[in-house]
Amino acid sequence: MLSYRHSFHAGNFADVLKHLTLIRILEHLRKKDKPFCCIDTHAGPGAYALDSDHALKNREFDNGTGKLWQRQDLPPHVAAYVDLIRQYNGADNLTRYPGSPLIAQRLLRGKDRLFLYELHSTEIALLAEAVDRDRRIKVFHEDGLKNAIGLLPPAERRGLVLIDPSYEMKSDYQDVVETLTKMHKRFATGIFALWYPVVERRRNKKLEQALQNSGIKNVQLFELGIQADTAEHGMTASGMIVINPPWTLKSDMEHALPWLADVLGENGAGFYRIQELVGE
Repeated sequence: MLSYRHSFHAGNFADVLKHLTLIRILEHLRKKDKPFCCIDTHAGPGAYALDSDHALKNREFDNGTGKLWQRQDLPPHVAAYVDLIRQYNGADNLTRYPGSPLIAQRLLRGKDRLFLYELHSTEIALLAEAVDRDRRIKVFHEDGLKNAIGLLPPAERRGLVLIDPSYEMKSDYQDVVETLTKMHKRFATGIFALWYPVVERRRNKKLEQALQNSGIKNVQLFELGIQADTAEHGMTASGMIVINPPWTLKSDMEHALPWLADVLGENGAGFYRIQELVGE
């Protein structure tokens, strides 16, 4: 778990889906004047240099944000995502990519709060620097999957918990369900967004079944793939499982995901899933 560095993967197709979903949820929370709380259990360093050795090693951003950067035909919600990324770059060059913490920070209002967890000893220092002493933000050098539950329910009684572990350890698939179940008991009205990779579909099916058996209601799944499932090593798709999704989220994804699957898919093999895992 501590060996994982997202800087090798920043801006890839999985980030497009994860951060598009994050933006749509936070924009929904912003519609009411009441403050909200956002918790990120695996925050990372906060920002990424796409011209760094890590990012350039495999250039994963080329099959994600890079394909969207200069297009003029972006669907509205995809355009909003690209416009936010553009705020961290010049007009033409894509050299920086904001992680979830900076995207959330950009959408916070004066009374909203953001809690960031990061366990990696190098990443935590970068994260603290990236958020730049913002009084709305608190950074924890802790395991968010274990410790974020202590923040629930938040004083605001409304908000989002984003969970996106690396899944380097197979136990992560079980741990996230156990953590979500505990969190949901404390904050049943909150929005929870769980990111997952598709590396071995069997694990994903077990994850989905475990959530269906958890007793949690109102669960939707949104998945974006760039090639068909394969037994070879590597991520071919990723998804977001959202508990208590905003009522507009499904419609937003119905407009965005078919277009993204077509544009980001490799050799016409892109695909998407929109599924209600558990009804209300």
